[in-house]
Parts: sequence; C-alpha cells; structure tokens
Amino acid sequence: MTKMNMEQFDLVVIGGGPGGYVAAIRASQLGLKTALVERAHLGGICLNWGCIPTKTLLRSAEIYHLMHRADEFGLSASNIGINLEKIIDRSRHVAKQLSTGIQHLLKKNKVTVFEAHGKLAGSGLIDLEDSKTKEKSQLKAKNIILATGARARILPGFEPDEDKVWTYKEAMTPKRLPKSMIIIGSGAIGIEFASFYNDLGVKVQVIEALERVVPSEDHEISDIAGKLFQKNGIKIHLSSKVTKIIKSAKEVEIFIEHAGKETSIKAEVVVLAIGIVANTENLGLEKTKIKVDKNNIVANQFLQTDEPSIYAIGDLVGTPWLAHKASHEGILAVEHMMKLPNLHTIDPMNIPKCTYARPQIASIGLNEKQALEKHKKIKVGRFPFMANGKAIAMGETDGMVKTIFDEQTGALLGAHMIGAEVTELIQGFAIAIGLETTEEDLMRTIFPHPTLSEMMHESVLSAYGRAIHI
Repeated sequence: MTKMNMEQFDLVVIGGGPGGYVAAIRASQLGLKTALVERAHLGGICLNWGCIPTKTLLRSAEIYHLMHRADEFGLSASNIGINLEKIIDRSRHVAKQLSTGIQHLLKKNKVTVFEAHGKLAGSGLIDLEDSKTKEKSQLKAKNIILATGARARILPGFEPDEDKVWTYKEAMTPKRLPKSMIIIGSGAIGIEFASFYNDLGVKVQVIEALERVVPSEDHEISDIAGKLFQKNGIKIHLSSKVTKIIKSAKEVEIFIEHAGKETSIKAEVVVLAIGIVANTENLGLEKTKIKVDKNNIVANQFLQTDEPSIYAIGDLVGTPWLAHKASHEGILAVEHMMKLPNLHTIDPMNIPKCTYARPQIASIGLNEKQALEKHKKIKVGRFPFMANGKAIAMGETDGMVKTIFDEQTGALLGAHMIGAEVTELIQGFAIAIGLETTEEDLMRTIFPHPTLSEMMHESVLSAYGRAIHI
C-alpha cells in the first residue's frame, strides 16, 4: 500500500468494504482522483469475516451432508469425516484470494490506498494513523464517503471470551468443533451458523425473541423455515427472552423467559447473532453537522449527509445490512457527487435478501401482510418444490416459491422463496420488479426445462388459477 503523505484528492473513501471499494472504483472511472482508507483488510467484514467465508463454510457442510446421502443417489461413501482445520483454512484462503483481487482492482483503477485509520478533521481534512507504524498524517479531500461498516451487537453480560461466548468471528474460526451450541438470534447470520454446525453434527439450539424464525421474511416462508430447520435437527425456542448466562469450566447455561416462566438450557458454547452496530465512533463526527440517529448516520436519498461534501453508505446508514445494498449506495453517492443525470434512488423494498442456510431463503418486495395493507386486493401464487422435475432429480423437494401481485394492475409486488438454490433464482424477480413487469409479461416468458426456475413461472400462473403442474 502507498506511503502516506499530504495529498489532495477529489474523493477520499473511509472504509474498504463492499460499499467503499466499489465507490472508489466508480469514482476513478468517472475521472476523480480517489483515495481509499482502510484500517484492516480490503473487502471489509463482508469479504473477510462475513458474506464470502461463511458461504465457503456452508459449502463444506453441504457437501458433508450430501455425502451421507450417497446411497440415495446410487453411490457409496465410507469413512466420511471432518477435518475442521482444512475447512477453516479453505474459508480463509478464499477470503484472502478475493481481498487480493480487490487490491489489484483498485491498483488497475488508479485508486490510492492507505492502510490506516481515517478520521474527519474538519474543512475537508482527514487525519490518518498508519495501521502498522502508528505514524500520523493528513489528507485533504473535496468530497468524502464514510463507509466504515458495523460490528456485532453484544448483549450486556454476554461479552465474547473466545472460549464459551462467540461472535461471528469465533464461529468462523473455531479451534474445536463443540458437541453442543446455543445460538441467540434467528436472523440470517444466526440461522446460517445453525445450519453449518448442525450439518457437521453439532447439537444446535436457537433462541429467538420473536414468535418465528427469520422474522423479517414473509410469515408463510418463515413458518416453513421453522419446520424444516427443526426437521433437520435444530431445536428452536421462539418468543424467548434471554435473561442471564452462567459459565462453568465445561459449559454455558443460558436462562430464558418464555410465557412468563424461566427455564435454562446448556451447551458447550453460545454464539451471539443479534444484529450489528454501526461503526460511528472515533470518526470525528463531532466536528461536523452530521446527525446520528439510533447510532446510524442520517443521510438523504442520495446518501448525502448534512455536510454536503460528505456522504455515508452501507451499514452506517441502517438496514437492510446487505453488501449489495452498500455497493449500490456507493455508486449512487459518487454519481450524485458528479451530478450525473437520471439518477435512480434505491428503494429498500426492491433489494433482494438471501439466507444461505439449508434450506436457502430468498425474497424481494412486499410480503403478503405488507401487500394487503398497501394494496388491499392482491393475488398470491404458490408452487412447491415437490412438483418440480429438476428439484425431484436433485433430491431437493422441500420448499416453495410464492409470488404476490396487485389484483387491479397485475404488478409484481413481491416474491418469496425457500428451498435449494433459491438465492440464485431471486435475481429473476428482482429484474422483473425493476422493469415494472406484470403477471402477463411473466406468463408469456419461456422458462427452460428442466430447471428450478420453472417454479417461478408456475407460481405466477398459480396466482391466476392457471398453474399446470399442480
């Protein structure tokens, strides 16, 4: 990385995650002299400790699960085992490979990279502290993008200790495979870890404060998910509030309150998966007019803060906490900065959400309850995996595709899926919503056979009483 010096840039991006590095590359493409300040690893939490390495771990667990189903496919496998060290090494190698790739992309696009902690210092100045030498210096910028991401939310009394209490970092690089585990929180992060460890043979229990798992999903999909996760061997405690923890040499005991009664459950380790907290501290915000609300930076539809030359993107500005949302926000911020015409702002409802557990979950747009509230009269279509030829051939018959339309206009309002590879299918509905597609357009579209994508077509047909294969 480049040695720090007092240079002036058109844009300085603080934070090198999926929002920050994408913003820097787009700025450079548009002719801006751009610098990126990253204190740890290019790619941020997503690439190094989130999106990518967790999917690598889940792939290992999926293969291990499939190996135990070999006989079902006319195959045989014996002496099936787990090499935890190799599973983790592969995950870290993939993360490093992609982080190195980002370094090359930034170099190719002539973005100057500083390995340092960046902090606003007023009047377009950024204080830097070198991550290795602790040497201090300054940069000057006409524009600044804050993209410092977030960290795991910690419950008081449940501070991570790398032994009995884990966050996502410890859960991704365990020194041992525990025999039992309690996961607090059943959002995407919690359920993905539950799926990974359960498939490797760990006895997993999940505690959720709300009345259903993956509570941000459509109610029907959430109910199916709960049944399938329990069918896979995960024990789930719903409507349960965690009250305290007692740690001993061999285990942790978690006390939970449910329906007015307190009980306790025990396991070797507990994993906290109760959301994240934006990294707004030590950014020098107190020297600016930038507002912070509930620990999130307040920005307008173009990600511009109350300081016109300073933008904030990604987890800093709130939910949904998604890498692809941050990337698009980075591009929007830069293009607004450059006053490009015909800018398209981001509608949070049109951002696809994916959970990479077994089974996978993917969704976009309004759920059924929201659609009823906003549109009154709707049409809902459903198509089960068990009626799809490709799903049957794959041996993956658990799941469903659900589509929701406005009855009057035929507009696609939302799509919700659960089952094998649905995270690869949801982009089709994302394109459809983006193009303001109606049911008629989707019905006329020819989907290839045999594919899982045919269920998308059949679900649309189902909404209008025209499904062929159910």
